[in-house]
Amino acid sequence: MISLSEGSFEPRIVVIACHWCTYQAINLAGTSRFKYPPNVRVIRVMCSGRSDPQFVIEAFRNGADGVLVAGCHPGDCHYVNGNMKTMRRTVLLEKMLEQMGIEKERFRREWISAAEAKKWVDVVTEMVEQVRKLGPLRLDSGR
Repeated sequence: MISLSEGSFEPRIVVIACHWCTYQAINLAGTSRFKYPPNVRVIRVMCSGRSDPQFVIEAFRNGADGVLVAGCHPGDCHYVNGNMKTMRRTVLLEKMLEQMGIEKERFRREWISAAEAKKWVDVVTEMVEQVRKLGPLRLDSGR
């Protein structure tokens, strides 16, 4: 479990990953023995279009310091237009998160194909560093 220890903060990042692209990139990173921060917890969905905005809000409510939704590149969705639905939903979600007082850097949407293990490592490493600088997310219980 990642937690505060001796004054250092290790963020908890929830990743909602498309089965066909990003999840395969994560697997490729693992089999290629690429190193990336252990701060991520991956939730696999069949398509990023399946990631309901409520999943993101619940992740924040349940202690995530950051959430990453990742799927196939536009035009490569295995379900034709699921990632386009994700794009439209997450634009609205970003506005909602801002109104909830959640910094925009805590939420990210990325397109990562199955062959882009290095991109996965770069994205998750950058996001962990970015959220680490922000510090822990403190939500009021009334939100």
